[in-house]
Amino acid sequence: VQLQASGGGLVQPGGSLRLSCAASGNIFSIRSMGWYRQAPEKQRELVATVTRGDSTNYADSVKGRFTISGDNAKNMVYLQMNSLEPEDTAVYYCNAEVRRSAIMNYMDYWGKGTQVTVSS
Repeated sequence: VQLQASGGGLVQPGGSLRLSCAASGNIFSIRSMGWYRQAPEKQRELVATVTRGDSTNYADSVKGRFTISGDNAKNMVYLQMNSLEPEDTAVYYCNAEVRRSAIMNYMDYWGKGTQVTVSS
């Protein structure tokens, strides 16, 4: 299973970016997809997740600014980030809980990460 993220970059404070992530490979089903981030010298933290049934969960720090959405048919997840702040600067990692067959348990898979830098 591979996760390919795209959409990072440099943006000014108050600006917007949209991240995309596509899951591919030997996928039987996906239970949830989401985004995590890691700033320099900090631990990786949850940003937002969305389940196959469209239930969402957000970190308090991004509520009202970020919106996560999923496309079950395409095995994709998106993160619309608005009103970006310098504190949002981090490497953003895509995550998916994937089951590769009907008899296997769900496992976590991670993408390589995409850099988001918020700076003037």
